[in-house]
Amino acid sequence: MHWIDWIIVTVPVVAVLVIGLRAQRYVNDVSDFLAAGRVAGRYVLCVAIGTAGMGLISLVGQFEFYYNSGFAVGFWNQLTVPLGLVLTLTGFCYYRYRETRAMTLGQFFEIRYSKSFRIFAAILMTISGVINYAIFPAVGARCLMYFCDLPTQVDLLGMTFPTFGLVMLLFLGVAVLIVNLGGQITVITTDCIQGILSYPLYLIIVAYIMYKFSWSNEMAPALIDREPGKSMLNPFDVHFLRDFNLFYVLVNFLGYALNIMSWQGSQGYNASAMTPHEQKMGAVLGNWRTGFSTMMFILLAVAAYTFLNHKVYSDGAREVRRELATKALHDVAADEKLDEFRADAINFLDSGVVSPAMQERLDAAIAAEEAEQKKEKEIRRALAIAAGEEFEDEPTEPEPQEGQVERADPEAQFNTVYSALKAEPNGKAKAQTLQTIYTQMRVPMTLKHIFPVGITGILCALMIFLLITTDTTYMHSWGTIIIQDLVLPFRKKPFTPKQQLNCLRLSIGGVAAFAFMFSFLFQQNMYILMFFAITGAIWLGGAGPCILFGLYWKRGTTAAAYAALISGSSISVAGWFGGNYWVEHIYPWLVETGHITWVRTFLESVSRPLNPIIEWNVTGDRFPINAQEIWAITMIISLGLYFIISKLSRKEPFNMERMLHRGKYHVEGSVVHRPKWKWSRLLGIDEQYTKGDKILAWSVFLYSMIHGFGFFLVILIWNAIDPWPKSWWSHWFFIYNVVIAAIIGIVSTIWFSIGTTVDLRRMFKRLAAKTADLQDDGRVIGHISTGAIDLVERVEHRHITEKTEEDDKHR
Repeated sequence: MHWIDWIIVTVPVVAVLVIGLRAQRYVNDVSDFLAAGRVAGRYVLCVAIGTAGMGLISLVGQFEFYYNSGFAVGFWNQLTVPLGLVLTLTGFCYYRYRETRAMTLGQFFEIRYSKSFRIFAAILMTISGVINYAIFPAVGARCLMYFCDLPTQVDLLGMTFPTFGLVMLLFLGVAVLIVNLGGQITVITTDCIQGILSYPLYLIIVAYIMYKFSWSNEMAPALIDREPGKSMLNPFDVHFLRDFNLFYVLVNFLGYALNIMSWQGSQGYNASAMTPHEQKMGAVLGNWRTGFSTMMFILLAVAAYTFLNHKVYSDGAREVRRELATKALHDVAADEKLDEFRADAINFLDSGVVSPAMQERLDAAIAAEEAEQKKEKEIRRALAIAAGEEFEDEPTEPEPQEGQVERADPEAQFNTVYSALKAEPNGKAKAQTLQTIYTQMRVPMTLKHIFPVGITGILCALMIFLLITTDTTYMHSWGTIIIQDLVLPFRKKPFTPKQQLNCLRLSIGGVAAFAFMFSFLFQQNMYILMFFAITGAIWLGGAGPCILFGLYWKRGTTAAAYAALISGSSISVAGWFGGNYWVEHIYPWLVETGHITWVRTFLESVSRPLNPIIEWNVTGDRFPINAQEIWAITMIISLGLYFIISKLSRKEPFNMERMLHRGKYHVEGSVVHRPKWKWSRLLGIDEQYTKGDKILAWSVFLYSMIHGFGFFLVILIWNAIDPWPKSWWSHWFFIYNVVIAAIIGIVSTIWFSIGTTVDLRRMFKRLAAKTADLQDDGRVIGHISTGAIDLVERVEHRHITEKTEEDDKHR
């Protein structure tokens, strides 16, 4: 990058750090560190959560997905708009969770179930969350390294260090500093400031992309030029990408409602609101905050895809692919045992000439592939014989002439290098990592070639913002869960506030250290979103029913919560193992042992009544049950077990009023009465709503139902009667994702910049006036959080006094 870019990067990052340093002086007790003193307003919550929710790793993951699967699949997400709208407007789960005054999900579990369940759930949650987070630094550091064109190695003090590790160390250190200074106060403040600073930067990048590329002459033609069944734009022409049917839609509906608050990557925000009403209004505002951010993320992917696939940019695309492959080889194959291979591969990428050593590697790769094909053919033949069917060999393609490699396509050159690396004695795992990194870094490397001086610095600053916000939020979440839910419940003597804060800081540092070591040593070999799904399944498999019914059903029991969590997690993890090891290990073993016949009969018989929506065909090329079906099975079984066991194991209902601090236990805010008008009740409007709140709720409702679901229904019906041509889909994509998003972006940028600035100042005033509560530390006594015990005792004393006076007067 140019020195001008580095100045543009440095100024806003330093500004954020300075503000974070100043915010730490407001930490006076444990609740300040864990939940920002519970004084955050709606705009602060809305902007900070939005900034933390979109990390750099999520952006890279979206680039991966968009580049391979396109944008058409996003059309079907509008199916969940009505459900999501009702859940948002009513504050589903989040409102009640805030009423419990719990600072972690584990604390809520102890209040609602038991201390042992709190510990068990925290173990699963921590394992799932910490491993899930552990690749964040790796992906973020590589993205910056490739985008900024940093060397793969740096010489310092006579020693050679990988740049990848140094970049990780730098930004993890910054994140640890921010979190440990003031906990959730500094996290929420820095996230909020970064969000405010990002709004105008989004606008600049969007404007430059629209200036650089012609939609009608470059972007749209590149997106349209796609083989049938894999359309980038037409949601009715994606059948080769993934299946869209009624079952898929129903599972998404169920999963969205059931797991709405399960993932605790930003658990500090769930307890930071000033009141439950502010927590709900922050979520309602979230429907308006995106604007230019979502628009920018989509356009970055479109611009990169256009640059790499449109003929106008063919020379630049060739250079990007060659440079990316070379850099990835230096990054991945930085091993003395692979030095010779790397030299031959880079020479081949530069010249297209296959050296004798490279040809030998290619011959070995071809021989290994032929052996695998022969083994698979033998398995298929054995299966056909066992089933009494006739087996026919598939026709073979003519073999390429020896030494001839197509150099015109750099992608083909890279695939050749990938195959050759697999044939190396130490190269198979490296080959998978090479392919993964090449895919992940394709868009960031392309963006480096697209943007000029100045714009490059702006995008780099945004990337650093996205990296830091996610690091701080996740470190705070998992570090505090370890202390609050795994250490605190075992202590008979409570921590002093200073001891507890020190332990929290050490735990956060430990999470960062683990993430650094894991990212440095772990060889990535799968898509980011797939890694998220795998690691998240450990916790998300059965967490939903425990939270949902724990908040809304007084007859849910601890035994039921155990059953739901154990069954859901077990099924999810088993499904992941099946999907990943079916082809190489499970299926061949079933064939060799003769178990394949009854497994096939059982699975195909079970799914037959649901054909063609669900078809479990037992073959050797893929696991018969897909991820969506496994998710459905998990949710159904965990839900069923929770309900059945609850009915069998509880005699007396749980005291929900006490847990939610309602009725005589009421401690904060105003007493809420249900509105009489059904539409107001549907929108979650109650007596706490001001006139402005009502306008906001109705605006979100109308906007979502017209812009989101209304357009979706019209297009769905229209295409069912008269399908659109390809060009119409490009026009619609431009109108929906550019024109309308730009209008909303301009309004929301001004609106949220002003609202958040005012709300942030109010938050600091509340923190300054707040009295430290040394008892509010996350412990649970008598099914109630320690932070509410004194309040409840005063309320109960008031009620008893009033009742005594009333009885005396009556007598």
